[in-house]
Amino acid sequence: MKFGILVNEGPYNHQASDSAFQFAKAALEKGHEIFRVFFYYDGVNNATSLGQPPSDDRNVTKNWQKLAEDHKVDLVVCVAAGLRRGIVDGNLAPGFRISGLGQLIESGIQADRIVTFGD
Repeated sequence: MKFGILVNEGPYNHQASDSAFQFAKAALEKGHEIFRVFFYYDGVNNATSLGQPPSDDRNVTKNWQKLAEDHKVDLVVCVAAGLRRGIVDGNLAPGFRISGLGQLIESGIQADRIVTFGD
């Protein structure tokens, strides 16, 4: 099965990002495909290169980066939501890219299922 994932919450104020990551990881381990992960609303904060979590805490951004690198997962940040929250090309973490809502629509067309994490 081919999944599209929509992440609507930031990395440290809600469980949604961790749940989305664990879902994606488990789906890939079971042989499914992740067509794209689209970060929207506060979810765009998962893509900042400016975050510095304590060394004894998980680094959600790096988790997403490694997943994308290991499995060629497309990580897309909504441009409008990003701009509202100060996420721009200059502080975008490697492995993420900025694009528009058309990428979310394409996920809905190409994937068998869209799974949403967060409000």
